[in-house]
Amino acid sequence: MLKVNFLPNDDAECGWYHTSRKRQVTASASGVCKTRWTIIGAGFTGLAAARQLARNFPNDKIVLVEAQEVGFGASGRNAGFAIDLPHDIGAEDYIGDLATANLAMKLNHLGQTTLKTEVENNNIDCHLRQSGKYQAAIENRGMAVLEAYQRGLDKLGQPYTVIDGEDLPDHIGTSFYRKALFTPGTILVQPSALVKGLADTLPENVTLYEHTVISGVDYGEKTTLFHENGSIVTDKLILANNVFGPQFGFLQRTLLPIFLYGSLTRPLTEDEKSKLGGKEFWGVIPADTFGTTLRRTHDDRIFVRNTFSFNPNGQSNPKHFKRALKHHRLSFSRRFPMLDGVGFDYSWSGCLAMAQNHEGFFGQLAPNVYGAFGCNGLGVTRGTATGKLLADWLAGETNDLTAYLLASPGPSKVPSEPFLSLGVNATLRWGEFKAGKEA
Repeated sequence: MLKVNFLPNDDAECGWYHTSRKRQVTASASGVCKTRWTIIGAGFTGLAAARQLARNFPNDKIVLVEAQEVGFGASGRNAGFAIDLPHDIGAEDYIGDLATANLAMKLNHLGQTTLKTEVENNNIDCHLRQSGKYQAAIENRGMAVLEAYQRGLDKLGQPYTVIDGEDLPDHIGTSFYRKALFTPGTILVQPSALVKGLADTLPENVTLYEHTVISGVDYGEKTTLFHENGSIVTDKLILANNVFGPQFGFLQRTLLPIFLYGSLTRPLTEDEKSKLGGKEFWGVIPADTFGTTLRRTHDDRIFVRNTFSFNPNGQSNPKHFKRALKHHRLSFSRRFPMLDGVGFDYSWSGCLAMAQNHEGFFGQLAPNVYGAFGCNGLGVTRGTATGKLLADWLAGETNDLTAYLLASPGPSKVPSEPFLSLGVNATLRWGEFKAGKEA
């Protein structure tokens, strides 16, 4: 039996989770369960795979296993941007090869369309709006990024609007930035509310087990998954647990658990909303990768996300919070001096599965074992799309997107410890330093 050593253990104060609707948590697995399909991980990828498998194999029993509670883990902790456009940070214009960029954009559109359809058909209350996004800059380095990305969007033939700094307060209420590019295709959501809603509207032949921690796995003609209350014996296994995928014996030393930190203010008063101005609902991503992401939410809170840490075991680490909270307070006060009395109700961390070469994995890992993980920060759209496409591929359906994903070289190997931690931590600190006021 292969022992699973690292398990999800997120901190308790995720604002998206606590401000979304409460739901009835499903029971944990117990006894011996025998099933045709088992999916590990009830985030965007796992939920999409489960839904599509259920449609493709309506007579099969499908088990979906979640170690924590749906909406509490990584899929409920991101910034809630379902982005449509490619963003190749390895390319000078952030677009790179046009054929690849168009496929990446088509993949993102599939994720968006899938989510919109499920939200509409199931009346999921997750404040989904096609609001677009602002990519904003203050430092010269960030301005250069916007200019490069503008050239890339021209090459790709995608619409955008350039907004100069003096006009930005009418959009986002702050005069902090010098320039922004507005692209209309991004969808904003309340991420925890979305995954909760997706989990509560699964097809009837899907059984969801929450708070079921897989502690060991035995591969064979059938795969046996062990947990504290029994086991699950499955004909076919799908790993959709992102950074924890390698714990099941595949792709070791490839996916890096990079943590980002978010805070959510209390709701603004009428007077504070008047002082802030701008639109009532918006999202800002930084021109510099290491900068600050912002949102104004449906309930008039301000969301701030920045500060990075490398947590090799994939678990939240309280030692990083003090630095992150100090950074959040500084970033907020710089951007919103008119809101100096507004405090944070919630602060939390969330994990991204990043690969050194920015590639994910999609396909077969071993006989009767499959996986889709490594979204590199695009989990809302890419996770949804790859989960759906994997279920279709397993049903014998292929298309250009399936071929694109299967042709990926997959995530590259990284150095062993202690060199890995030394290198990643140095890269993160240097990136934050270079971001300057963008952070």
